Amino acid sequence: MSQYASTSLTLAAMVAAFVLSSWRFKSPELSMVVTALVGALVAGLGFPAHLFVEGTFTFLDLAFIFITACVFMNAYSEVGAMNALVQALVRRLHHRKWLLLMVLALLMLIPGALTGAGVVSVLVVGGLVAAVLRLMGLAEDRVAAFVFMLGILSAIAPPINVWAMLMAAGANMPYVGFDLVLLVPVLVIAAFTVLYLGWDAVPQSKEAILAGLPPLSPKMTWWRAAIPLVVLLVLALAAKYAAFTLPIIGFPLMFVICAATTVAIDPVRRPLSRWLEVVNQTVEQVFPLVATMVSVGVLVNILAATGVRGLIAISFVALPIVGIYATSLFVCPLAQGSLGFGSAVILGTPLIFVFNAVGANVTVVAAAFSMLFALGDCLPPSRIVGRTAIETVGYKGSYGSFLKATAVPWLVMGIVALAMLTFPGKVAFLVRY
Repeated sequence: MSQYASTSLTLAAMVAAFVLSSWRFKSPELSMVVTALVGALVAGLGFPAHLFVEGTFTFLDLAFIFITACVFMNAYSEVGAMNALVQALVRRLHHRKWLLLMVLALLMLIPGALTGAGVVSVLVVGGLVAAVLRLMGLAEDRVAAFVFMLGILSAIAPPINVWAMLMAAGANMPYVGFDLVLLVPVLVIAAFTVLYLGWDAVPQSKEAILAGLPPLSPKMTWWRAAIPLVVLLVLALAAKYAAFTLPIIGFPLMFVICAATTVAIDPVRRPLSRWLEVVNQTVEQVFPLVATMVSVGVLVNILAATGVRGLIAISFVALPIVGIYATSLFVCPLAQGSLGFGSAVILGTPLIFVFNAVGANVTVVAAAFSMLFALGDCLPPSRIVGRTAIETVGYKGSYGSFLKATAVPWLVMGIVALAMLTFPGKVAFLVRY
């Protein structure tokens, strides 16, 4: 049997194993590990324990970012800082409906942008934002759609875009220059989402909205709530613009410093035992994301060892560019729904090489594909952000009605991503190193 035929057989066995295990276990993470095991056995590698162990550490740095960032955001929410910001916005902007909706959208972008996970935005801010949106007259399905769309947009927004990070790592390109080329499309799509979903909203009185929010500690003022965010902004800017004069501390240590700052501004002075509980709850909350990183690393390692990753890459290289344009809006979201962040490595990295070969700006290409992959966070089997958004806002309707409410901004986001992919040179001016 030729090398191509044996590798194709391994790929077919892995696809079948993934489909069956997804149906049986209902877990993309466990399914990826089972798929890797089947691929190793079919390829004649037996049980390569060293490849499995190495794979678990492939994306360890991203896992540390997830954990520390979520600890910071949960501590920030614990002291009531997020609630303070929301109530301050309602008091000052209630009479300006569109401005308040836009600011609420920006508020939802912050947690996911800092952690790379849209689920964090939904869990940390989604409930408060949903309460305000209901009292501003949005229908229940539109409230869920708003929280979902801003959740996936927050995961795309800089500074941390996990899809782009994984594609850059796989293609041996630096993760630099992504700030504006990610931020500008995210803001445009967020503005459209706000206008589309909030068009018919009729707000209730300011007193009614404030009464529907959780009570606020009198000592937690908006300026106190802003201190940890200012510290994070200063650290991030210093790392970017004073990299040769200041020591490199990295995102995990930045988030640890910000978490310590949040503890310091706590007006209630919670005991150490309570903060240990917050850390424990955070680890439980972020465990699925860390499990995804571990399982993706294992799968990618086995794909490389069996030659399947190279086969997939060659198959995409052989596709005409027009074929990629025509299918990416469907294939990329479906891959994300099945593989999670693994889609960026398995599909995204070969596509980076394809577009690099034709002279396209690969930074723009990676940004566009990250948007296309993010669209799959509402699709089965995983439905990570979609499912979390529905549970967080307490939406009682069918999942189909939720998808229907999300359809228009979802398609607009896909069209923007396809436009960036088709004409990368037109937006290359946004790439700033």
